[in-house]
Amino acid sequence: MDLKDLPVTQRVNALVRALDGAKRTNEALARCGDGEAMLDVLLDASARLGLGLTRWELQNTPPIRDWIWWKNKEAPLTIGDSKPRYQQDGGQGRPRPAEETDPETPRRRFLGLF
Repeated sequence: MDLKDLPVTQRVNALVRALDGAKRTNEALARCGDGEAMLDVLLDASARLGLGLTRWELQNTPPIRDWIWWKNKEAPLTIGDSKPRYQQDGGQGRPRPAEETDPETPRRRFLGLF
């Protein structure tokens, strides 16, 4: 049986399983600057495994689609006023604006209801 004859989701799942424990490939993925570079690494891995996945299939099939969105810092969905989800998370991981880091401004404390 040829692996290229399997449905796309099964071929992507086979690629994900093959990546588990593949140290060099995982290091190459970690060094990628954006999703396009990740796709290049994943296409190479797919070719070496004989899966025959295309760039479009990788870009649009979970979980790899989600990895690429995460690497590009794109939100897979939006909430509320069409702001991407990562921008609605309260700016986690972003430097605080100057007015919030002023040492004279007291920090607010949450005392809780317990």
